Amino acid sequence: MMVQHDSSSRTVDKYLMSHEGRVIAVRRHPAVLLLPVGIVVAGLVACGAVSAVSGIIWIWWVWLVTIAYLVWKVIAWSIEFFLVTEHRVMVVMGVLNRTVAMMPVAKVTDIALNRSVGGRIMGYGEFVMESAGQKQALRNVGFMPYPEQLYLEVSSVIFGTIDESPD
Repeated sequence: MMVQHDSSSRTVDKYLMSHEGRVIAVRRHPAVLLLPVGIVVAGLVACGAVSAVSGIIWIWWVWLVTIAYLVWKVIAWSIEFFLVTEHRVMVVMGVLNRTVAMMPVAKVTDIALNRSVGGRIMGYGEFVMESAGQKQALRNVGFMPYPEQLYLEVSSVIFGTIDESPD
């Protein structure tokens, strides 16, 4: 049986069919939040500089907008999941409008793992899935945590496992 990476969310279970068991459920790597954090830090520096030079105090309200943006992205990250069951591969995302992108496991013909230099340093990768048929909604899934382990687990669910041990 596969390791269940994130059992903390009941949100995931409502997207499963009655005969499906959750095999893999994982959030994207927190590195997906680097851009929003960078925007908040840049906004802090910019607002501090403008406030110091011009004496404009209301500029700090602009910085609060960047903090609200970061909070929104953290909430979105916390409820977004990559799921693999014995029948489907899914990405569940969205705060107000929920989107479920799904591909049947039987349609997946190949899965590749891409890792950029930043991904290797920070510990994330991108899955690229090829499928039989038309263009699928789940071609690229970025910011996957512990990518090598997850790649092996997803591959074993999609393509089956061959146990060559004598027992």
